[in-house]
Amino acid sequence: MRIVSLLPSATEMICALGLEDCLVGVTHECDFPPSVKKLPKVTRTLIPTGASSADIDRLVREQLRATRALYRLDLPTLEQVRPDLIVTQALCDVCAVAEDEVRSVACALPGTPRVVSLEPQTLSEVFDAVRHLAEVAGVDQKGEEIVRELEARSEAVVARGAGLQRRPRVALLEWLDPPFSSGHWGPELVRLAGGVEGLGREGQRSRTLRWQEVMEWRPEVVFIACCGFSVERTLEDLPRLEAIPGWPTLPAVQSDHVYVADGSQYFSRPGPRLVDSLEMLAHTLHPDVHPLPTGLPPPVRVARSAIANHGSEGQVG
Repeated sequence: MRIVSLLPSATEMICALGLEDCLVGVTHECDFPPSVKKLPKVTRTLIPTGASSADIDRLVREQLRATRALYRLDLPTLEQVRPDLIVTQALCDVCAVAEDEVRSVACALPGTPRVVSLEPQTLSEVFDAVRHLAEVAGVDQKGEEIVRELEARSEAVVARGAGLQRRPRVALLEWLDPPFSSGHWGPELVRLAGGVEGLGREGQRSRTLRWQEVMEWRPEVVFIACCGFSVERTLEDLPRLEAIPGWPTLPAVQSDHVYVADGSQYFSRPGPRLVDSLEMLAHTLHPDVHPLPTGLPPPVRVARSAIANHGSEGQVG
């Protein structure tokens, strides 16, 4: 089977299922495992390199209002790799090529490859997506093995936190300019990790916030995982937070409980590493209860005094 993945999360699923050798094409964003970087790229983005967060948000809104996608398929490359299976999504118009475009193109390709659309909105649905992809690819047993392991790790987090006496108020933000709440699985991860998310809603889309909403929630922990951004790129946006009315008075800021994680690699990708994200978040909220698994990068803890200087105090753990 010749597989093209139009999602970084699907690429990770495919590789976890032992099907990396079947991959013949991936997106320009697929970078894990690192070995997939050498594969042909079948997409390109309309977002200019180096754009500010505000400019990216403006471009996204303009494109969506005009019902134009932010990503384009590279048709010559897609025709050249001759896929039997194309894995895409219909969950987010911002994150990938539009599903309608993918299906239209597939009908015109030689052999008319099968198109599988993954649309997980919760952690359990991510597990179901792994199972579904395994079934389509004929590796059902491997899919079940992976899901059992992921479920066991998730359940271990919940079990360790069962006796928690206190669950902090958390603001899990997936964009800063303007601020966005977390969506879909994000608030669920906070709950499973032992926190309370008052800005996002489980299983629902992220939404644009007013900073006043964040101030009124008075989070004791601010956890920033910007969609598509690395830690380093997110840190570039932090100095502007000092100018937000009420920011210095937030309990999380007063106690230096502001954290930055890699949203691109973890929290924004509904694949196997979403459980890594859960473990990372649980360790951040309750480090005495949840050890950070070996190999996982700790979120960067940013002191208020360091925000204005675009720096960090250190790392959790």
